[in-house]
Amino acid sequence: MTLGIIMYSGIYLIAWIYPKLNINNSKNYYLYDKDSNLISGTDEYSGIDAISPYLKNATLSIEDRHFYTHGGFDYLRIGKAMFNNIKSGKTTEGASTITQQYAKNLFLDFDKTWKRKITEAWLTVRLEVHYDKDKILEGYLNTINYGGVFGIANASEYYFGKDALDLNLAEASMLAGIPNWPSKYSPYIDYEASKERQLVVLNSMVRDNYITKEEADNAYNEELNFVTKSTRKELDSVRYFRDSVISELNKISSIPNSLLTTGGLKIYTTFDPKAQEAIESTINQYIKSDIQVASIIMEPNTGAVLGLTGGVDYSKSQFNRATSSNRSVGSTIKPFLYYAALENGFTPSTTFTSEPTTFVFAENQTYSPTNYNDKYANKEISLAAAIAYSDNIYAVKTHLFLGENTLVETLKRVGITANLDSIPSLALGSQAISLIDMTTAYSTLANEGYKVKPYFINKVEDINGNVLYEYEPVKEAILNKSLVYVLDELLANTANPNFIDYSYPTSYMMMNRITKKYGIKTGTTEVDHLIIGFNKDAVVSIWSGYDDNRKLLDVDSYNNKYMWSDIIEKYLKDKEEAWYDIPNNVVGVLVEPVSGKIATDKSKNKTIMYYIKGTEPSSNYNLDDVIPTIKQE
Repeated sequence: MTLGIIMYSGIYLIAWIYPKLNINNSKNYYLYDKDSNLISGTDEYSGIDAISPYLKNATLSIEDRHFYTHGGFDYLRIGKAMFNNIKSGKTTEGASTITQQYAKNLFLDFDKTWKRKITEAWLTVRLEVHYDKDKILEGYLNTINYGGVFGIANASEYYFGKDALDLNLAEASMLAGIPNWPSKYSPYIDYEASKERQLVVLNSMVRDNYITKEEADNAYNEELNFVTKSTRKELDSVRYFRDSVISELNKISSIPNSLLTTGGLKIYTTFDPKAQEAIESTINQYIKSDIQVASIIMEPNTGAVLGLTGGVDYSKSQFNRATSSNRSVGSTIKPFLYYAALENGFTPSTTFTSEPTTFVFAENQTYSPTNYNDKYANKEISLAAAIAYSDNIYAVKTHLFLGENTLVETLKRVGITANLDSIPSLALGSQAISLIDMTTAYSTLANEGYKVKPYFINKVEDINGNVLYEYEPVKEAILNKSLVYVLDELLANTANPNFIDYSYPTSYMMMNRITKKYGIKTGTTEVDHLIIGFNKDAVVSIWSGYDDNRKLLDVDSYNNKYMWSDIIEKYLKDKEEAWYDIPNNVVGVLVEPVSGKIATDKSKNKTIMYYIKGTEPSSNYNLDDVIPTIKQE
């Protein structure tokens, strides 16, 4: 016993000798938009005297009733938890004190290794010897997770639209219950579960003599006035952007690890409120079901991410579908296939037959893709028409003619990081790629062949204003500018009414909704719908689908097209037309869209298509046998 006391005292003495832990600004980061306006940080911290007594008492009662009497660890509670866990045969009960949780929130990740637990215990001791209990409680309440909202100041505003000091008993008991299971007990996620948890908190407060049974009953029965999503102070999807910023921050090797946890860093981001508002307001207008949406607005010339959302409601799901989810991209992959084709001698007038086809490959394996709605020209169509109608047969024929590795290598060139298989269905986007990667790849097309890297952080300063990091965008020429121009014009034809023929161009539904010229490509599978489009000013991408891979309805597909057109039009509303100058070695020719042949007076439809000089069709141009026929059965 005596030895134990000596060892225990020795640990606390060593902790006292150690340097004082830096907990300045428990809110570790201060985020600014591209114009240096604060978007998250300083004013969201509440001192201990600026927090409702109801909230403090509710938290102490439910989380750590002996907080003011223990030295960082509640040994009776630990013993009880160990007994109950052994009895049940699994870990069903925890015993972490407020100080332990605060140490973890400030300095550690959330793994369950013994190394992390030992480190947590040591940090807990250091906090206890260097800071008084009020300061520890204050810091804890300003860092804890309240259902995707961190800190009591943020939570009070987010749920009830008021300062933390003004929370009444009903509101405080509701919020105090959330940290135990934030993804369950948030009233925006599961209201019934949150009410059950509130009752547990209130009964705990009665037990500890903070309130009477009558006060508890009244608080439980009080109708709570939650802030509606449309009137919340901070846009929900800003939180997805913030998470992306923090993820990038943690990868910057030049910033000391100690500052990443406690330094009060000032982070100047690429965030554009106008871009974010365009995304957020559009999604709120269209999404009325449990479908999920992810969207990105990127500046193509630099790779700066201007706006982003990783889901419909951050309070219900913090998973970032824009950066962390790989989904089938469908036909949005085809522009890179066709760029490779242009590099290998194709022109907008190169033809293949669009008809039901079974392809034979690799030791007599077969592949029988179909076109959307089983629509086929049943004749030769031009590459331009294949893009406009998103013809799958033409795409697979091109893919196999070039060799399946060609597309894989092209995708790597433009920044796709996913591991892709060289298979026929890759031409139709059957494999999973992240939205951020696809948006970056399209920025190469929007940036006249120059590749950039996506980024969220312009500059990082320490709390004293010293610059720790500054990003310098790097452009790398990886695609031929003239071929990219030809391809961009072909992608603009997906919304060209001159292509209405045996089918409709894939973006025809948006023709009356867009006021500027864009390169656009849609991608549709049974469970994913993706649209990416661009001009010189912006690349806009949007994905929609269900987390459980439910089959999409037609209305989901229509809404995605409407959302894309509304987002880009809102964002670029005050900007002039921003299309590309014709390169000197490119020429425009009036042709028939479907056949790719020179237009005549008898031609039903005519449009200008662009060619590298010397490859354009002439009046006697015969496309037969320009490209060898793919074996069909």
